[in-house]
Amino acid sequence: MRRATVERKTTETRISATVDLDGTGRYDIATGIGFLDHMMEQLSRHSLIDLTLKADGDLHIDFHHTTEDAGIVIGEAVNKALGARKGIARYGTAIAPMDEALSRVALDASNRPYLVWKVTFARDKLGEMDTELFKEWFQAFAQAAGLTLHVENFYGDNNHHIAESLYKALARALRQAVEIDPRKADAVPSTKGVLGGSL
Repeated sequence: MRRATVERKTTETRISATVDLDGTGRYDIATGIGFLDHMMEQLSRHSLIDLTLKADGDLHIDFHHTTEDAGIVIGEAVNKALGARKGIARYGTAIAPMDEALSRVALDASNRPYLVWKVTFARDKLGEMDTELFKEWFQAFAQAAGLTLHVENFYGDNNHHIAESLYKALARALRQAVEIDPRKADAVPSTKGVLGGSL
């Protein structure tokens, strides 16, 4: 079973996450940040990855630590669930519209973390959440999950729609990348025989 649980406890946050890569998109999420919860629900539903996420963070300071650490913990759980990454499709690409907004995510589950971020928000805040924190979440998630992640927003007027299109595109790309290819179910999708390293 490609399922994993990760817990992270620091002086700033206490977070636990469980993922099932072969799920149906069920979720149970409570971070104390309403909009982050909404985005994690989108990630789970559209990737078909079951996700349980519980966070208790220093929200009296700001949302930074909880948002970043949520990305770390979910990413670590995905990485752990992938194991040696045998049989996965490895690559995923998705373009997701959300009303007037359109975004694209391309990823390689290469175990070589990297983030390319081409996203601009028109406002500093989305509700109570700083829009700069979306990049922090994607960076933390890419690093912890071992993903080469390219994220781009083509256009959009509404910041809520832009953010949601990013997470939906990530979800669909991730769904493609972690699926098992039945033709190569026992093979690591690399000519090196392992995923990771400098090449």
